Amino acid sequence: MFFNKKREDKIAKAIEEADNNAYWAIVRKQFYKNTLAVWSLRLFYVIFTIALMADFIANERPIYCQLKIENSRDTLDITLDTIAKSDTIFLTENSRPYFDAEDNNTKVEYNGLAEQKSQIIYTKTAQRSIYSYQYDTLSNPQKDPALANTLIHFDTSFRQVISIAVDSAIQHYFPVFRQYAVNLGLSSWEEFFVSTKWLEHRYEWAIFPPITYSATTRDALNNKFKSPFGPQKFPEKSNGGWHYLGTERIGQDVAAGMIHGTRTAMLVGVVAMTIATLLGLFFGALSGYFGDDRLKVSRIRILLNIVAVVMAYFFTFISSGYLLSDLIGSGQLFFAILVMLGWFTGLVAAANLLAVPLKKIAFLRKKVIVPMDIIIMRLIEVVNSIPLLVLILAIVSIIEKPSVLFVMVIIGSVSWTGIAKFIRAELLRIRRLEYIEAAQAFGYSDFRIIIKHAIPNALAPVFIAIAFGVATAILMEAFLSFIGVGIPDDQVTWGSLLRLSRDKFSAWWLAVFPGFAIFITVTIFNLIGEGLTEALDPRLRE
Repeated sequence: MFFNKKREDKIAKAIEEADNNAYWAIVRKQFYKNTLAVWSLRLFYVIFTIALMADFIANERPIYCQLKIENSRDTLDITLDTIAKSDTIFLTENSRPYFDAEDNNTKVEYNGLAEQKSQIIYTKTAQRSIYSYQYDTLSNPQKDPALANTLIHFDTSFRQVISIAVDSAIQHYFPVFRQYAVNLGLSSWEEFFVSTKWLEHRYEWAIFPPITYSATTRDALNNKFKSPFGPQKFPEKSNGGWHYLGTERIGQDVAAGMIHGTRTAMLVGVVAMTIATLLGLFFGALSGYFGDDRLKVSRIRILLNIVAVVMAYFFTFISSGYLLSDLIGSGQLFFAILVMLGWFTGLVAAANLLAVPLKKIAFLRKKVIVPMDIIIMRLIEVVNSIPLLVLILAIVSIIEKPSVLFVMVIIGSVSWTGIAKFIRAELLRIRRLEYIEAAQAFGYSDFRIIIKHAIPNALAPVFIAIAFGVATAILMEAFLSFIGVGIPDDQVTWGSLLRLSRDKFSAWWLAVFPGFAIFITVTIFNLIGEGLTEALDPRLRE
């Protein structure tokens, strides 16, 4: 009997997958009949690719470069690394003079390959402490004549090899890739990269992105609103390129700002709608599947969960209020969310574990109906009654370091209501279908039925809501950037570029290009949403 049941499950699953594949094939075929929707989808692929590859399209750092390293204080680490790597030179001869780390004037002879090898490893760090003094002595012999004379006669053949290796060393770099490691704290830049601008280096050979400026790169020679079709100034032997879309007041390249603004717009739309989708699926599934009469919970479980929620609210927002304020104010939103989730999750889990032994009492074990649908619908009405702009202004007022992450979380936290309504409406229909009743008859848990059977067959209208929601999120981010709220001043977005056009009305390129980008992006998501509506609604199919 067990094997027959397992076989029946496999057959039912195969039939369900075949039906789903056939359904989505029909939807795809119907979607591709809408020419505007298809071209909008292709434009979305292009915009998403630009956002993903923004650092390789507009960046002052070369993608790859070869740089000649001079023997100077700035390249001390490179010099010492080169010396340390030259242990083969030491090992090719029987004796090599070396200066003791504690006494620079003491000359020590080392005989034997093994002893030389161990001394090289031991003194690799010691060389860093004495090299600076030796370098100053060679530059200024009067400082220490004895040491200078010794250094001058210091093994001519070895010094010649080292000087050639160091003075004419060609180092290979991948600055764009290395910047990712620097941002993650896995690497750091040498001093000569920090002290000299990227466009001012004299590269032996380099591959630059098509736009040789980052979003925050300032060109002092082309500031004060240079037109893309007007004259532009560039110094001789400059690595900088033409400003294809002009510049703004302080000389930042508009084309680079447009490219990196695309990443910000896509990031806001995708992250905000991901948060909204997760919340909408959770609340919509509870409301639609259980309704007002299907969720039965024991009295003790209801009582303990109410107490746990009240205690979590107290410990999170009252007892730990100062901690949350400090975390949010310092820009550590992720840790603030972890603190809130930790209190709520921990106390609710403890309450449900405590309810297990207490259910042995007959009065507490008795189950009552929880009107989940009406509770969640009232919650949706409360969320919809909160103006998004007022909420953002209220939260930003307590934040010391504005971040686009706050904007994403806020937009996602209040945009889930539409998705929840779609899921609720679909599950109110699906829960009465035969395959749901069959799953219940097999004894599957409600959680398994919702996750594996109900929600996958109710996602069709959610895609429509997501498409329109991304457009709304991008438009909201552009609006906030335009009024200068919630977005850091040093972060370039389409809205911030559009705001700069107010400084000089004749700088038409600051209004046309960002405005056109916002218009195109919002339009293509709306057209994709309309295409999905026609493809998923049988009444609108031809």
